Amino acid sequence: MPAPQQSLRRNMMKNWFAVEAIPIYVIIGGVLVGASWYMSRLAFGPTIVWTKSNPTPWNTIKPDEGTKMMEVNQKFEKRYAVLGSCSCSVNV
Repeated sequence: MPAPQQSLRRNMMKNWFAVEAIPIYVIIGGVLVGASWYMSRLAFGPTIVWTKSNPTPWNTIKPDEGTKMMEVNQKFEKRYAVLGSCSCSVNV
């Protein structure tokens, strides 16, 4: 690249964003992604009723399925998970 174009690019990148602010951008981005994931997990959990076609969705949970994010001192063969728009159980 010619020298004037190189200095223009360097000057634009220097003024476009501060390098020392990158960790803040990464942390805020991670927090937003985590909050979105958690809110969607809460919104589509087994105890939430969005339609009246199945007014008691908690009755479809099997005895060997765990519905909590973290089970302490409990052994379940399956874990309740929401995949896409259908709620189903996933073997872990």
